[in-house]
Amino acid sequence: MKKYRIHVQGMTCTGCEEHVATALESIGAANIEASFRRNEATFELPDDVAIKTAQKAINEAKYQSGDAEVIESHDAPVLGDEGDYDFLIIGSGGAAFSAAIQAVEHGAKVAIIERGTVGGTCVNVGCVPSKTLIRAGEINHLAKNNPFLGLTTSAGTVDLAELVKQKNELVTEMREQKYEHLIGEYGFELIRGEAKFVDEKTIEVSGRKLTAKRFLIATGASPSIPDIPGLKDANYLTSTSLLDLKELPKRLAVIGSGYIALELGQLFHNLGSEVTLLQRSPRLLKEYDPEISESVTKAVTEQGMNLITGVTYEHVEDNGDLKQIHISVNGEKKVIEAEQLLIATGRKPNTEALNFRAANVIIGSKGEIVVDDFLKTSNPRIYAAGDVTMGPQFVYVAAYEGRIAADNAVGGLEKKVNLETVPGVTFTSPAVATVGLTEEQAKAKGYEVKTSVLPLDSVPRALVNRETTGIFKLVADSKSLKVLGVHIVAENAGDVIYAATLAVKFGLTVEDLRDSLAPYLTIAEGLKLVALTFNKDVSKLSCCAG
Repeated sequence: MKKYRIHVQGMTCTGCEEHVATALESIGAANIEASFRRNEATFELPDDVAIKTAQKAINEAKYQSGDAEVIESHDAPVLGDEGDYDFLIIGSGGAAFSAAIQAVEHGAKVAIIERGTVGGTCVNVGCVPSKTLIRAGEINHLAKNNPFLGLTTSAGTVDLAELVKQKNELVTEMREQKYEHLIGEYGFELIRGEAKFVDEKTIEVSGRKLTAKRFLIATGASPSIPDIPGLKDANYLTSTSLLDLKELPKRLAVIGSGYIALELGQLFHNLGSEVTLLQRSPRLLKEYDPEISESVTKAVTEQGMNLITGVTYEHVEDNGDLKQIHISVNGEKKVIEAEQLLIATGRKPNTEALNFRAANVIIGSKGEIVVDDFLKTSNPRIYAAGDVTMGPQFVYVAAYEGRIAADNAVGGLEKKVNLETVPGVTFTSPAVATVGLTEEQAKAKGYEVKTSVLPLDSVPRALVNRETTGIFKLVADSKSLKVLGVHIVAENAGDVIYAATLAVKFGLTVEDLRDSLAPYLTIAEGLKLVALTFNKDVSKLSCCAG
């Protein structure tokens, strides 16, 4: 028997999966798994049955078969046949811990290698510290700017040092509970030191050489610094050092236009700094749908932040206590002055010290590790997961990939990574949340697209909250009305997007959203209302339009 994976178009539900499976069974296929969500089927065929026979059977069942590939069979689970360890993991963040825990479940002897602080980006310098400070900023902002007549609220002076102290206590507690204490709980080893490859199956850590049957690279990423004249000497801040400031700057300039720039810029604006956002691109969040960018731009400017787009950077210099950013906009030269300068222009993979040449591991143009759909590198002993591959930079993606890498590397499984329905959230106010395809991406994939756009002032919860700057956008296949993407700018958008993720992942249609019951006076009701907007004017409906 040979195992195949074949691309199948036309499946829209579990019933379609059954039809495809029945068609394949009729020609002698076994161990069939059809997935309408992934548009594929995997199965085994006897050696004397050609793959073209399977493709013909699928076509005769009224689906469209595509390219087929032979899936290589792994050996039995890899345990103890050579090396000091079954699985050596370089890094100690979300991907690393997820992989270590999963590998232990397979019975493997596992060690994690860490050169710095255990826990990786999210708990130490990313999600946890930034979001707790962002919440503090939101409370301070609302205290000074509440939208209700009849309420008198105010905020005192912000003690940034005290906020940072409280943040650090939370980070320490969560690092201990969610990372350090789990090492003993699950029974894998922690090795301290810098790792580098000596050859394809050996690494060196602090002078100690270690071998393993399989390796995982999960070293994450760090802030990327642009090549702007004078910047290296200007004592700038990154997303890491900004969160450890003890004194609130009167003015903060931010170079960057992505989610980190927006989140941290708004954080310091809400704490009381005068913030200027500078970016090369003509619009915020340039990879998002235009309606999303426009809505976020409106929110940012309404709140009083300074936004300058289409910037060309001339040079940066220190002038006493001020940073001076010399820029050009549409040929006009300007100088932006600020006490502090944040660089938030993306992230780069942490791969420099690993000596991949000795390991025969191919890296990409940005230093990222190149992996296949099974997270295997060009060296079949070595896998990679998380931010170091420069995929979606989210801790939950890293954890998902870590589990798959362990299953494939140690468990002898053949799990394929599927990142088609990864939700993303930018924790601004209003928040930005997206899942699935943008309108442009859907068209590029060959879909005939139908969209629906719902302004937030058509969502009753936004009206009663008096927070109506925002939008819902739904992208659907015009033929089947299958939901391809959902994009939201609204308070609590991050909570709403999980329901949208399920809709995209499980192939729900616009009609499915219309026919669902949405609790009234929630932002989540916007999902149903934007579906209704496909053929109705929601502004003319009753509050009980469902």
